[in-house]
Amino acid sequence: MRIPRLHILQPLPLEQTITLEAAASHYVGKVLRMQEKQEIILFNDFSEQVSAHIVSLSKKSVSVFVNAPVAGPPPSSLHTHLGQVMSRGERMDFAIQKATELGVDEITPLFSSRCEVKLDHHRQAKRVAHWQQIAISACEQSGRIDVPRIHSPQTLSHWFDSTQAEAKLVLHPHQTNPLALHAAPASCALLIGPEGGLTQQEVEQAYAHGYTGLSLGPRILRTETAPLAALTLLQYIWGDL
Repeated sequence: MRIPRLHILQPLPLEQTITLEAAASHYVGKVLRMQEKQEIILFNDFSEQVSAHIVSLSKKSVSVFVNAPVAGPPPSSLHTHLGQVMSRGERMDFAIQKATELGVDEITPLFSSRCEVKLDHHRQAKRVAHWQQIAISACEQSGRIDVPRIHSPQTLSHWFDSTQAEAKLVLHPHQTNPLALHAAPASCALLIGPEGGLTQQEVEQAYAHGYTGLSLGPRILRTETAPLAALTLLQYIWGDL
């Protein structure tokens, strides 16, 4: 039987009993309906992962005894930063979930001229918190310890000016340069446009900032499918797949 994994925000001192934070206690007790003595894997933002077992449960709190450290998969040798122009509905959620499962390190939601998503400052903060939770859930499911950071939405111009990486790629259907001909970089920034694609002016702006075009073949992929295919390709050629 698979042992549940849960991300928490608190430290994980070995061979001590800790009371889980309210949200984690609710999830363990009310959602998973776990019982005393059952095992659970806990990990946090400090790259700590441990085995633990439940010692007590109440209506509002769960206490666990932290047993021992548990080794997790090493991070990919390729640091990837995905710049994804935002899409409506659940498509952005899907892109973030799958990018996390494929080892992305950072994700920046982007505005472009063809972006249909409009967010004020308050709604931006709520969406970032929502997307960060999706990334956490994907880590819990996939076995990752390091949770990717979801940045606040940016304009393309800000992305071009602020993003640093050894390799910079923009998804473009008419580009044919093979990645295998490039030396393996330590870091890569990947830019993916909206459903209607980036405008020619935006593509040229990317080229002016040192980006190279990347094609995924003769078919045009949807905006939520493109990062899945592109990140798989990058990790296969330069990373850990």
